[in-house]
Amino acid sequence: MTPYDYKDPDVRRRRFRPIPVRMLVPNFITLLAICAGLTAIRLSIEGRMTLAVYAIVFAAALDGIDGRIARLIKGQSKFGAELDSLADFVNFGVAPGLMLYFWQLHELRNAGWIAAMVFAISMSLRLARFNASIDDPNKPAFASNFFTGVPAPAGAITVLLPIYTAFLDLGRWPAAVTAAYTLLIAFLMVSRLPVFSGKSIRMRVPPELVLPVFVGVIFFIALLISYPWYILSAGSVLYLLSLPLGWKSYRDQARAAQAAGAASPVGVAPASASTPSLTANLSEAAPDDRPERLH
Repeated sequence: MTPYDYKDPDVRRRRFRPIPVRMLVPNFITLLAICAGLTAIRLSIEGRMTLAVYAIVFAAALDGIDGRIARLIKGQSKFGAELDSLADFVNFGVAPGLMLYFWQLHELRNAGWIAAMVFAISMSLRLARFNASIDDPNKPAFASNFFTGVPAPAGAITVLLPIYTAFLDLGRWPAAVTAAYTLLIAFLMVSRLPVFSGKSIRMRVPPELVLPVFVGVIFFIALLISYPWYILSAGSVLYLLSLPLGWKSYRDQARAAQAAGAASPVGVAPASASTPSLTANLSEAAPDDRPERLH
């Protein structure tokens, strides 16, 4: 029997073993998010920009829960991680860039297309850097609480700010300003700016706060549904204004870690020259009869 003899029943059992449902649920949520991102592109082509923005917000909400659900039900997988990166690129890189182009950037012709394309490419580079730095052994412990650059969902939500303000009847931004703003968000995504991730926030809620948390979440969702453009505009502006706070927090923690490392003893003091080591005593007591090392 060869290793490729798939007619053997044992090989077929190993190749097609059942996959637990808990491993599939997070992937279904990610696929639903991709559907929302692709639908946003179609809606923007058809000129239904309001529904396109809703689709991006829905995709961002799904992106925020699929990873947490995977960890909660122990459904993480390498396939799911790769699928999530693909979804982020489509939903938060390609879709917002095309939405802005079909909405206004096409007025700048090639310059507008370049701005939309740079945003999408910056998103792909940001995701690639994130995946490559996950297992970085040189990363300090406190760095896990920060993203490097603006994360994908936040970049997609904030880059659509010109659309939000237009729906608030505040007038359209000039096309050149929208293009410059798009490039600014693209730069923030690929920059080395430390951005607070919120991972250090405890996810457990005290029993006495369960009902207030439910009421607060429902109240926020009601506000988002009733006044979407106000909430999205205010949230985008406040998020951008909070970026210096994340940089300051990272710098303070880095200084504290550096000071703690300088204060702690490093290594063990070498043995005194007058005190023979145990290895030296053993080498003197018995000759080394091991064969020479092969070269």
